[in-house]
Amino acid sequence: MARITTPLTNTQIKNAKPRAKEYNLADGNGLALRVKTNGSRLWIFNYFKPYTKKRSNISFGKFPNLTLADARDHASRARSLLARNIDPREHSEEERVRASLAEKSTFRLVALEWLKVKRSKVSNDHADDIWRSLEKYTFSLIGDTSISKVTAPMVIAALKPLEEKGTLETIKRQCQRINEVMTYALNTGLIEHNPLAGIKEAFMVPTKKNMLTLHPSELPDLMQDLYRSSMRFETRCLIELQLHTMVRPGEASGMLWSEIDMDAKLWTIPADRMKKKRSHKIPLTPQTINLLEVMRRRTGHRQHVFCGYIDPRSSMNSQTANMALKRMGYEGRLVSHGLRSLASTILNEAQFPADVVEASLAHVDKNRTRQDYNKAEYLELRREMMCWWSDHIQQAAQGNLNIAKA
Repeated sequence: MARITTPLTNTQIKNAKPRAKEYNLADGNGLALRVKTNGSRLWIFNYFKPYTKKRSNISFGKFPNLTLADARDHASRARSLLARNIDPREHSEEERVRASLAEKSTFRLVALEWLKVKRSKVSNDHADDIWRSLEKYTFSLIGDTSISKVTAPMVIAALKPLEEKGTLETIKRQCQRINEVMTYALNTGLIEHNPLAGIKEAFMVPTKKNMLTLHPSELPDLMQDLYRSSMRFETRCLIELQLHTMVRPGEASGMLWSEIDMDAKLWTIPADRMKKKRSHKIPLTPQTINLLEVMRRRTGHRQHVFCGYIDPRSSMNSQTANMALKRMGYEGRLVSHGLRSLASTILNEAQFPADVVEASLAHVDKNRTRQDYNKAEYLELRREMMCWWSDHIQQAAQGNLNIAKA
């Protein structure tokens, strides 16, 4: 007949006296109180290791720091782990290492590791923009906080001033980026759960606004204003090239001479400079080639087509075009990214095939099956459409006002 162990009582534990040799007082189900010769009392849990079935034990802590009820809770959790073939001692050590690592890993350091992975999915310009926004709105308040100690109230308090200013879109992006960092921490074992998963619900929802752009009928006015503006010549060339090629601001400002094939009349933007990490080919029209020839006389000896004003070894800032448009009086009416929308509207109204227009904008089909099936670049169709678009711009400029006139 199996021996039945009578559970310990608090009185027995308190009255346990040291002996010449240490001994155990069993509580049952593997839990025991070890009484040492110096009088200290230690909770231990005896078990058989999963798979090897070798006997082992784990210490939970000392009595009275750890009460009888606490020790039984620890033993219950250990038995639960064993039921899933998890060694409680190894699990405890892994938890200790994880907690130590999480304590040393600040939000800023984890964000830096996350950004290394993020860069493989977005363009470098976009990744740099993400980092700048975290530095501006987040790191000053939680950057040096251990990732395991970041809480929802802490982040809400950090972002509330933005809500009071009405910059709700900024809050929305910060919540998204902070959560991506926390999800990375969760997936790499630094934290056991993400306490910020629903944090966006603590803020007002921004009213969705379309990208600021012009009505197609305003294109002639834009070209006239460009001609009359006092902006730097290189900036005007940048805006005109972006308009003709329909690329994103960062793709235009970061243009490299090595990406251009004048013989093939083709500009190929490598995947690492594209938002969706897919290389993009742009047919060069006579007008865009004229623009590039003008710029070659100024920066042909440099790496970038549009060089930085302070450091010509770097590219022009992607926000340069936006600032120039603001100074022209287009603040609240047009942003440089909106030039793409303007082109898309006009080309669709001219009844060019939607797929050809989307391919020119380097948009990725949200339908993955369709995206995988339809990988056609429509290069020749796009060349024909882009030539029509450049001619349309030139006509809007009354033939003699734009730098890129053919």
